[in-house]
Amino acid sequence: MKRKIQTRKSQNKALYLLIPILILAKFSFAQKTISGIVKDKAGEPIPAVTVIIKGTSTHAISDANGKFSIVAKKDFPLALQVSLVGFKSKDINLTAGSATVTEITLEADDQLLSEVSVTARRRSEIAQEVPIPITVIGGQVAENAGAFNVNRLKELVPSVQLYASNARNTTLNIRGLGSTFGLTNDGIDPGVGFYVDGVYHARPAATSTDFIDVEQIEVVRGPQGTLFGKNTTAGAFNITTRKPSFIPSSKAELSFGNYNFMQAKATVTGPIAKDLAAKLSVSGTQRDGTIWNPIEERKYSGQNNVGLKGQVLYLPSDKLEVLLSGDVSIQHPAGYPLVVAGITTTERSAYRQYAKIVSDLGYELPKINPFSREIYTNTPWRQNQSIGGISLNIDRKIGNGTLTSTTAWRFWNWDPTNDRDFTEFSALTKSQGNSRHDQYSQEIRYAGNITDKLSGVVGVFALGQNLQGLSQTEEVGSDQWRFVQTSNTGTQALYNPANTPGLLDGFGIKTNSTIKSLSAAIFAQADWEFANHLHILPGIRFTYDKKDVDYDRKTYGGLQTTDPTLLDLKKAVYTNQAFNISTDNNNLSGNLTLAYKPLDKFNVFATYSTAYKPVGVNVGGLPTTSAGEPDLSVAVVKPEYVQHYELGIKSKPIAGALLNITAFNTDIKDYQTNVQSPQLGVNRGYLANAEKVRVKGLEIDGSYQLQKFLTLNAALAYLDGKYVKFTNAPLPLEETGHTEIINGVSTQVAFKDASGGRLPGISKWNVSGGTELSTSGNLISKEGRFFVAVDATYRSEYSSNPTPSKVLVVDGYSLLNGRLGFRSEKFSIFVWGRNITGTNYFEQLQAAAGNSGLYAGVLGDPRTYGATLRFGF
Repeated sequence: MKRKIQTRKSQNKALYLLIPILILAKFSFAQKTISGIVKDKAGEPIPAVTVIIKGTSTHAISDANGKFSIVAKKDFPLALQVSLVGFKSKDINLTAGSATVTEITLEADDQLLSEVSVTARRRSEIAQEVPIPITVIGGQVAENAGAFNVNRLKELVPSVQLYASNARNTTLNIRGLGSTFGLTNDGIDPGVGFYVDGVYHARPAATSTDFIDVEQIEVVRGPQGTLFGKNTTAGAFNITTRKPSFIPSSKAELSFGNYNFMQAKATVTGPIAKDLAAKLSVSGTQRDGTIWNPIEERKYSGQNNVGLKGQVLYLPSDKLEVLLSGDVSIQHPAGYPLVVAGITTTERSAYRQYAKIVSDLGYELPKINPFSREIYTNTPWRQNQSIGGISLNIDRKIGNGTLTSTTAWRFWNWDPTNDRDFTEFSALTKSQGNSRHDQYSQEIRYAGNITDKLSGVVGVFALGQNLQGLSQTEEVGSDQWRFVQTSNTGTQALYNPANTPGLLDGFGIKTNSTIKSLSAAIFAQADWEFANHLHILPGIRFTYDKKDVDYDRKTYGGLQTTDPTLLDLKKAVYTNQAFNISTDNNNLSGNLTLAYKPLDKFNVFATYSTAYKPVGVNVGGLPTTSAGEPDLSVAVVKPEYVQHYELGIKSKPIAGALLNITAFNTDIKDYQTNVQSPQLGVNRGYLANAEKVRVKGLEIDGSYQLQKFLTLNAALAYLDGKYVKFTNAPLPLEETGHTEIINGVSTQVAFKDASGGRLPGISKWNVSGGTELSTSGNLISKEGRFFVAVDATYRSEYSSNPTPSKVLVVDGYSLLNGRLGFRSEKFSIFVWGRNITGTNYFEQLQAAAGNSGLYAGVLGDPRTYGATLRFGF
């Protein structure tokens, strides 16, 4: 009991760090202000109106009574821009004698949802006018839906797939493409760009961190290499956080729920000097585990996260903006174990079937009841990480555009422990892929209008990375002998501890590796209106990539012997491996889009693009040749080459409604895929190329808003992804041990022709939708709106293995979320529920190392519920 109390105290430390920020929320700054009130044509005050001093980022938000106040940092005369979705924007000119605005009237806009701005093309534009498929999620919308990290966003955007057995082993895909499915291999680049405030985040672990004070999330679909610094063969996440404000303000949020869920967020911002403003944001999340280990009497799959982000904004003039940002996120969760999901029969001999192995070891078969949420592992699970960095962004207005420089350094530390036999056996007892990553990036670009008919962006980008594997450890235990033994006769009988005590006990490998990589690019895209309402958008990109690898793996432990027979038996499990690789590649790619906007309500576009994912390298252990040496022929993985076609229409069919439809076809040559080898020494898998894959699909998304009372949104994605040609695919789990007659001899094979099989991780049907009803009212003298909202998502079944497998298929599932409460400009309170129906579902299935028949799964969250309180000053 004492140990549990101490553990809880340790976990609560993260939330205690928020107390000083909450206290600061009362802090105020004395400033000379411009004040006024915003009303509609009926004379009713309008809350949540944005009032900005044009040419600056200084702004204010009207309160529940329509009132606002704003600091004037420019000399008069100046202009205010007043705007709110659902109303027509209005400019107000001020002179020194009109410093107080008594009243501003806004007119309603029939196109309530048309004014969502995006920066996907590196400048502010209206989303419906950009000829790119984009899903825009406001920060408040994401928070209300409980999407406090990227993993939750996949429930809002059907085209997004995210799979994670832990932060390192994360696959973020758009339309089923982007990264290899399954266990992560550090030697390849992701195909989905992940940007926060213009900074590229190279490690997929960044998707596991909590959002901090997010303003907007743009999910851009399809190749975008001519707009973003890093290769984005499948799309990009473009996340923008709120900048510091010269208007003093602060806000805080507290959430509580079942499983002892606690989350706290706080932000304070304001001026610190004449031209300087600062912002400090903190978040903390804690939740007990949802998976119980009776052996350890401990819960796993919990959360314990702390995040901090600070920014300083310098505005010496209306033409120059300098933003210095720093952030860090520390996560010490209660592990992310996989549960035993099932046992299948392979094509190996009866002696090598999982049930026979377990019986010979004197154990009972593991309990196969994954949704009991129990595990029986004897090695503690740990997935500690810290991730963060600093960046400097400089925007200088030149002519009709902006010159931007973004300089950044980021780091990632990863400290895990996993029990990769998923049982209480002492088989594969330890798997620790400790890593350290540093990245340095520089992007310089110019974006703007060249003439009334011509605009565009041109830029250069460089990214240097140093990824180190630090004594990465894999170790087997006293039971491993039976999993590797092929028979009980001859030299194989020496595996038995009765014949050779301690042969494999504590036998393992320690790997030290380094990948130093450089990626550099020049990119440009133009938008030319060459005829009335008809635009042509050509883009081009040249990329150079280089990777240098130093890999050194050494064995340790087990029986110390000089007997060559016993040494050969040990080598069949683990061997020393060392190699150095240097490889580089360059590529010229681009795109061409035609866009036609005959009416304000319609925007039609067609795109052809080529894209490229850099050359890859294998650093997860190589399979061995018949001579027992590492197979260097698979050490380097060829680049991917993409051809992409897209046809889309963005429309506003009726007042308050949006309807967008996109059809696409993507062909990839030399698709980089992950191979799960039956050899224990490469149990993380290694990379290979499938000759050709194709993904085609249809996306439909729409929304409707009836004044302030009703909002509806729905999205559908149909995706059909398959291997057009994959002649050397790994065998699926159930076919391990398969034999074929080759030259008249029965020969065991390890690969098959998977051409025509479906790609992993892709559901054919993905649907999401939601609605919110609200009405005006008062709560404790606060004017605001009472609301009730429901969100639902559905995914059909999908393959969970690089090669289609009969058993490693995740069944389709539906999730229902809801919330009910009250909100106003400065105060909100609501209750919420996620997975309200308590659906039991897997997010991923994977074969255990060695392919003996056992497979494990990543469970989706059970039903969770709670309440959230938000307040501001």
